[in-house]
Amino acid sequence: MSAAWPEFWQHVPEEDRGAISEILTTLLSSGVLLGEEGRGRQLYQTARQFEKEISDYLAPLHIQLFLDPDRPILQARPVAGDCGLTERFSKAETLVLLVLWRIYDEKRLTETSAAVIIPAEEIFQRLKLYFEKIEPPSSGQLERILQKLKSLNLIRTQARQDVQKFGETLLEILPTLPRVIPFEHAEAWEHQAALYRGDSETTLEEQP
Repeated sequence: MSAAWPEFWQHVPEEDRGAISEILTTLLSSGVLLGEEGRGRQLYQTARQFEKEISDYLAPLHIQLFLDPDRPILQARPVAGDCGLTERFSKAETLVLLVLWRIYDEKRLTETSAAVIIPAEEIFQRLKLYFEKIEPPSSGQLERILQKLKSLNLIRTQARQDVQKFGETLLEILPTLPRVIPFEHAEAWEHQAALYRGDSETTLEEQP
């Protein structure tokens, strides 16, 4: 039995109500609606029509609706300290996020391409560079971390048929990722990264 459609949204046409439900489910489960192709594009177009309604719905949960100015992406961003639905990351996941943020920031400053695409091997290299006292993760652990970030629409993998090993897998860092950890500048990133550099006995294979 379906729940009754809310009275405060009676002005929404019946043919759009299923899409609205799907949009809210996507935003609350993954935090991001990608509207670049297929069903995602259809949902994104509907979401733009009812942007105020969706924003008002999320507001009591202390979640802000963010419209990407350059790409068809909607992102539901929890207000730090207020929202109780914030995603939790393990230490290993946090360090990978820090590395991806730094790569994204550097490439956006130095390259003109709209997409930031790197091989997975670069993550290993950057982890060793930024956190040299911490034993890097195995390929299997990093792959599991990237799968979680992919499910949250923070990255997108572009595996090729001729890939011989995991490190050759290509992944795109989406603009949604730097909004999850919104450092204003590289100095703020450096301050956060420094918090993890002093523990020489920690390995990323440990459980959170």
